[in-house]
Amino acid sequence: MHQPTRAQGFTLVELLIVVVILAILAAMAIPSLNSFTADAKHAAFASELNVLAEAASRYHVRNEQHLPDTSSGVWPSEFDGYIKEGQFESGTPLGGVWDTELNSFGVTAAIGAHFNGAQPSNDDLTAIDVLIDDGDISTGTVRTLGSGRYYYVLEE
Repeated sequence: MHQPTRAQGFTLVELLIVVVILAILAAMAIPSLNSFTADAKHAAFASELNVLAEAASRYHVRNEQHLPDTSSGVWPSEFDGYIKEGQFESGTPLGGVWDTELNSFGVTAAIGAHFNGAQPSNDDLTAIDVLIDDGDISTGTVRTLGSGRYYYVLEE
């Protein structure tokens, strides 16, 4: 007598169990990925700010004057030969635009980011400040100079 053979494969229940397990693993991994993304943006912002501050300092040493005060997001032509125009005008990794300040906001010269409305949280700025300065966004070389303005102070 011929016995019917069972088809080889997975049952619906087995497939559902695998899908549920994968969903649980994904739910656990996504917050970690978001943290890595935020950390990468903080590091990129800190690195770019340091590069701009170093270039502005070289400009000051060579020309015995600071970069002029420009409108937010507008590349100062005096920066030609120190950084690429696109590097300045492309904006920051956290949103906002790069900016230079001269004799404003209580400092002689500064370079940093002007966040027009879409300002990062204080936690984001503090995480960046830890990478560059003293971890306090209200003091030190790198600090807020006003609402939506986070700058590397070149000279008080």
